[in-house]
Amino acid sequence: MTEIPSALDSSDIIISCKDLSKAFGGIRAFSDVGFAARRGEVTAVIGDNGAGKSTLIRCLVGVHRHDSGHVFFDGRAEPFTNPDEARRAGIETVHQNLALIDELTVAQNLFLNREIVRRFGPLTLLDRPAMKKQAQQMLSRLSINMPSVTQRVRRLSGGQRQAISICRAVGAGAKLVVMDEPTAALGVQETANVEALIRRLHEQAVSVILVSHNFDQVRRLSDQIWVMRAGRMVATVRARETTGNELVALVTGAA
Repeated sequence: MTEIPSALDSSDIIISCKDLSKAFGGIRAFSDVGFAARRGEVTAVIGDNGAGKSTLIRCLVGVHRHDSGHVFFDGRAEPFTNPDEARRAGIETVHQNLALIDELTVAQNLFLNREIVRRFGPLTLLDRPAMKKQAQQMLSRLSINMPSVTQRVRRLSGGQRQAISICRAVGAGAKLVVMDEPTAALGVQETANVEALIRRLHEQAVSVILVSHNFDQVRRLSDQIWVMRAGRMVATVRARETTGNELVALVTGAA
């Protein structure tokens, strides 16, 4: 097991796990994993396909239930049994499929399942003007340019859709935003826009976990990098102290 480095072993840690293991039937996804992410930092998890990184993240946020080990969030033991529990605790996850509804507007997607309402006696009505106003404020906070908050999501580009998903996570007051391959399906310019958005989250001291295959990207964006190989956490390094070649060697086992 890769031990949590002493530099990270402090109250500054927002989420961590110890001796975590998960299997699906006879297939072992990962074993005895230790991991930690510090508050206000971008923490990357890298590894080849099948290394276990996405499954690890899903266990941390309650999508999967781990078989053994311990998860700690915000100083407490928190074995989340589902994503809603993690969300209520302050963890928002931006999945690859984004979980946006194409036929709804930008504002409606930003407030999906947490709509603002007004009550008139026994009646409850959606406060659409308030949601539109707050949606624009949420986008402005992260310097996200949208044609209009009343635009339907299906008309937006991949980068704009990703920005909405990230903005929704931050707007919900998340303590931690988890991003699984946020630029995997994007072009060069859209990738640059999403990376700029992640940098703005960092500047605002929002804690981020970034899962990515792009080693140059994680070196540009992250503070700490964790490396998984064949279901094990094999190394962790500070981004500014490593190179692309070293990360390749750690992922492939050459190092």
